[in-house]
Amino acid sequence: MRTFQTISAISVAAVATAALTFAQEAPARAPGIPQNFDNVVVHTHPTNRGYGANQKTCYRLALDHGADIVVMVHPDYQYTPKLIPAMAGLVSSGLYHCVLGSRILGGQALRGGMPLWRYVANRGLTFAGNLLLGTKVSEFHTGYRAFCREFLDRAPLEKNSDDFVFDNQILAQAVWFEYAIGEISCPTRYAPEASSINFWRSVWYGFGCLATGIMFRIAKWGFVRSPLFPLRDGPH
Repeated sequence: MRTFQTISAISVAAVATAALTFAQEAPARAPGIPQNFDNVVVHTHPTNRGYGANQKTCYRLALDHGADIVVMVHPDYQYTPKLIPAMAGLVSSGLYHCVLGSRILGGQALRGGMPLWRYVANRGLTFAGNLLLGTKVSEFHTGYRAFCREFLDRAPLEKNSDDFVFDNQILAQAVWFEYAIGEISCPTRYAPEASSINFWRSVWYGFGCLATGIMFRIAKWGFVRSPLFPLRDGPH
């Protein structure tokens, strides 16, 4: 709820219409989701379909309501929503089609409370991702992203996982379709109420990220075709 309140207080001058979209799962366990605010669309999944399925619904609803820029931020206040205007501005400038709020830039992750084992895993998986995708981003695993409409319309998001590895797959698709990715430094705040997947699910997520990167690379070399990385029909 605190994330929503902060977003509501932000004046986003670069965006003509601010549309806030929530995909709500297991509503009995999610009190405080706003139901009657202007420009808020609440969609309920009858069952918990997963983190990735949640995002698929959010992006589709945002596009259906005419959004030109869609910002995804985890709602546990680990990431400050105050950077939304800056991230939206970078996308609206046309210089970047995707902007990431990075906890690594500025060296604030550990000071903000990120567990050491999670930091090490983040750095290792990001190194592997950069190697396999041919990128140089500081973090692939942030829960704070902004995307342009053109990319979201083009990417085969429904082919992606319904689980946490969706986050990695959508960025790999941005690289596949040659959309520019920018980054902005984001202070992080780990608190008892902050949501994080447990150690074993993190391990499974890590293997999923590596599998995505390997599939991207062998598809790039032309050895296989993947529904995640279809043949491109020309530059964007």
